[in-house]
Amino acid sequence: MYFCYVVRCADGTLYTGVTTDLDRRIREHNGEHQAARRARYTASRRPVRLAWTESHPTRSSAQRREAEIKGWRRPRKLALIEDRR
Repeated sequence: MYFCYVVRCADGTLYTGVTTDLDRRIREHNGEHQAARRARYTASRRPVRLAWTESHPTRSSAQRREAEIKGWRRPRKLALIEDRR
């Protein structure tokens, strides 16, 4: 199982990614995991909070969704997050 996710950074920006383990990835974004150095964008924008997630059966489908969301402007991303609440 793969997850496409959006996190909200402390500075208000949004970051979209794909992972197989949401808990681990959020810890990485927040610098709480040994592989935290891979979370470059969020390193100076901590802490981050998980704002939205969607499960996918394959990596390719999750990455397609990630690419789709990354192509959106901020208002549409915020609407996606709000629709899930």
